[in-house]
Amino acid sequence: MFTGIIESLGEVQNIRREGSNVHFSIASTISSELKIDQSVSHNGVCLTVVAIEDQVHTVTAIEETLKRSNLGQWQVGSLVNLERAMLSNGRLDGHIVQGHVDGTGLCTKVEDRDGSWNFHFRYTPTEEHLLVDKGSICVNGVSLTVVSPVDDLFSVSIIPYTYAHTTFQSIREGDLVNLEFDVIGKYIARYAQLYFKGMPG
Repeated sequence: MFTGIIESLGEVQNIRREGSNVHFSIASTISSELKIDQSVSHNGVCLTVVAIEDQVHTVTAIEETLKRSNLGQWQVGSLVNLERAMLSNGRLDGHIVQGHVDGTGLCTKVEDRDGSWNFHFRYTPTEEHLLVDKGSICVNGVSLTVVSPVDDLFSVSIIPYTYAHTTFQSIREGDLVNLEFDVIGKYIARYAQLYFKGMPG
């Protein structure tokens, strides 16, 4: 489990394809502290560390992960949000994040608000992927507050610290981001589906 509070920015150093899998080597300030088999959130995607060398660690993404996320668009030099799994005695400063990306969103607009930024996204809504105003959403692994969700659109507000220390500094209009919807909301939506399905017409 993760919290959506980013520990470090990584940079993709190498990309190697092997069959339908892709191996990403990423340099970061926490890479040397990782362990083989450790789960680490990469732009919100939980991936297993398979190799470590100095300040670079390597993870592998399978075909399904590449289809559901924006990892397939990574290039050498791409920035990556990194977060290690939450300690059982740690503070839940963000919200409950599983590292299981539900899909991607398209950045439709970036507004400079003279001290903060508003990022607007379009996504494909489903009955299980609920967004509520002032609720939680995980964008590229970052725990954020939903602003003004309408139909297939929503936005988030980014403060200068978050902008400087996450991939939001490099997100532009037309870019894809990884989305994970609030797990509590997903369970509630699923329960409601089953409940009303069982009710007599």
